[in-house]
Amino acid sequence: MSADYYIEVDGVPTPASIDETTGLWADNEARRVGSDEIGEAWVSTVFLVIDHAFGGGPPLLYETMIFGGEHDQFCDRYSTREAAATGHARVCEALRRGESPDRWAA
Repeated sequence: MSADYYIEVDGVPTPASIDETTGLWADNEARRVGSDEIGEAWVSTVFLVIDHAFGGGPPLLYETMIFGGEHDQFCDRYSTREAAATGHARVCEALRRGESPDRWAA
């Protein structure tokens, strides 16, 4: 499996070599889309640098994760910064309402 790497240019994912992404791995703030603490949970949304679809559809380059609380380790991924920001807000709002952040939950 080969990895597909990306950088953001003005908020737009752009294919890149692994060498071009080296500085991004350690700079979480440069990759951050959102960060909120809600009760015992921390909701973090970041640009991943590497495509987590691994060739199985559109690139999944952003990820929202919950650390702590009832939904610890919940994860959702997105293809665009806009979708990631919307997803981050949706997850935060669900937690504030005491609901599941899973958009696929019945």
